Amino acid sequence: MKPTKLKPYEGTNIAWVDTAEVDAHAAHRVADLFAGAGGLSLGFEMAGYATVLAVESDADAAATHAANFPNTKLHTGLIEDLSDDELLAHFAYDRPDVICGGPPCQSHSTAGRRDPADPRGHLYQEFLRVADVLRPHFLVIENVPGLLSVEQGARVQRILEGLADIGYPDGSVMMLEAAEYGVPQMRRRLFIIANRHGLPNPRPLPLLSRRRFVPVESAIDDLKGRPRDSATNHEWTRHGPEMEQRLARVAPGETLYNGYSGSWRRLRIGVPSPTIKHNNGAPHIHYELPRTLSAREMGRLQSFPDDFVFSGEMASVMLQVGNAVPPLLAKSVGLALRPSLDLLSSGQTDSQLPTAK
Repeated sequence: MKPTKLKPYEGTNIAWVDTAEVDAHAAHRVADLFAGAGGLSLGFEMAGYATVLAVESDADAAATHAANFPNTKLHTGLIEDLSDDELLAHFAYDRPDVICGGPPCQSHSTAGRRDPADPRGHLYQEFLRVADVLRPHFLVIENVPGLLSVEQGARVQRILEGLADIGYPDGSVMMLEAAEYGVPQMRRRLFIIANRHGLPNPRPLPLLSRRRFVPVESAIDDLKGRPRDSATNHEWTRHGPEMEQRLARVAPGETLYNGYSGSWRRLRIGVPSPTIKHNNGAPHIHYELPRTLSAREMGRLQSFPDDFVFSGEMASVMLQVGNAVPPLLAKSVGLALRPSLDLLSSGQTDSQLPTAK
């Protein structure tokens, strides 16, 4: 596919990479900060990386990550409590090639009240601290699109300046649509990618055009007749008979309540799902059944495989799924970085690396 037109804020230091032609033969190392359940970790592992460190403070999300990534060193606590000395001791020999992470986005999201003073909005500084200690080749920061407009763009500018201060100048801001990378969901995510070698920052070419987006029913239709099953996370909010009747009357693409555009919306067949959110147990309405989606259906629409099992009660699982980065999107980002990492690890010169376009 041809690259989409870049927005002015995305800059020019970007090299498009056709990830369909990338060989994921050799493992590079990635550390996942603010890892959540592990959407970024899983995507990078799909792209041939080994997750050597994950940091997550939520107990249920940390348990999910531990169960699905048993070979990963997991710090279950606040990132502020992970000292520089601990990082250096753990990575005495093999440091990560990439550090990725999605600092908590609640203070940036347009879905609720936005508070620039919310301390969660400044956790990117902890990301920068860890990066400054470990000095990976590339940094990948993921967040919601609303980050662009926080403080009229000053927050993003401070992040870019912070990257430059620790030796990662010319960071690139990229808006990626998950559906373009095979995810059966419309989900735009903001990525900031930077490196310490003066290279252009790789951006994955879209894999699918709009007319080839994966429709919602292809991902979850086989689950509609299955009974509730907590072992596989196929659980949904219980509805009484009256609520089921109300849900049955909601037309495809419409919402149960006026003003709730991000929840209680009936899915439409033939197209990807709207953005998946946990919405306090009230995610979107199934396209055929008089109920909301199950946590497993949400996971499928996020591109998590069925053998990826989430820990915790249903509400916690829905929160983990709704907050996750779609693994297939993360896979494309990880693959896009590989040509540069492969050449860097082989000791070849910068002149052989991709050039900005």
